[in-house]
Amino acid sequence: MNNSAVNFTTSETSKDSITDSFWLWEIVKICVFSINVLFGFPTHAYVIWLIISGTGSGVASEFFNLNLSVCEIGTCLNCFLYIVSLCFPSISNLLLFLQGLVFTGRPLFQCLICVERYLAVVHPVTFLKYKSLRYRVICSILSWMICLGSCFFCLFIDFIKHSQINAPVFSLQFLLVLSIQLFCLVAVLRTLKQSGPGERRGDRVEENHMKKRAFHLILISTVSMTIIDVPFIIAGLITILTNQYFNFLWVTGVVCYVAAGFVQPVLYLQRTRKLSCLCV
Repeated sequence: MNNSAVNFTTSETSKDSITDSFWLWEIVKICVFSINVLFGFPTHAYVIWLIISGTGSGVASEFFNLNLSVCEIGTCLNCFLYIVSLCFPSISNLLLFLQGLVFTGRPLFQCLICVERYLAVVHPVTFLKYKSLRYRVICSILSWMICLGSCFFCLFIDFIKHSQINAPVFSLQFLLVLSIQLFCLVAVLRTLKQSGPGERRGDRVEENHMKKRAFHLILISTVSMTIIDVPFIIAGLITILTNQYFNFLWVTGVVCYVAAGFVQPVLYLQRTRKLSCLCV
């Protein structure tokens, strides 16, 4: 067999291997997206209904969680449309539009929740000053405008045929948001560990119990946000440095993104004591 035949055979084998690998990761993505649609949509819809109906602390104190759940509904819709787009490629533009909501919405609203917790614990006077629903609505409107801009950005990048710009832009976005969240959470954790002056023994025991509970909730939130952001940051940086797209890294990021999306609703259901009802 001559060299040209060997090269041709090797090239065909390599193409088959790449094709098989591509469809393997596509199957993994379809399975993950299906799980998100089947379980994520009813879970977040239930959380929205609980907040609107007044269960828990009310709409005002849970307003950012409400917006986060609405954003997660959009993520579930994006997952559903991705599966449908395999049979109907004509909806790819809508899929690209919702991609901006997926990459920007959840980190942004989780960042707002962290900043709110930071102000409530570290700067309580400032928190009481801006505690009213009006300021939360203003912040949410600005956040949705940023999400809308991100959606149009995804469409524009696809229109000019420079999709590789998505990786560095969204990686920097994740890195910035994660830095803000970690700063807020570390400051909150340090404040929670400090004992207030002049506390009585009974009050101190109750206060320590509340601090431990808040510590565990914040620690879980920190870990979940790290699981969400870090894989995409690593995948984006490697894509930038090597100028190559690695399916394994991005699919890993997708799996972590979907899995960590259930943390916030589970924490809310546990806080409102509705999780035990679902398990029965």
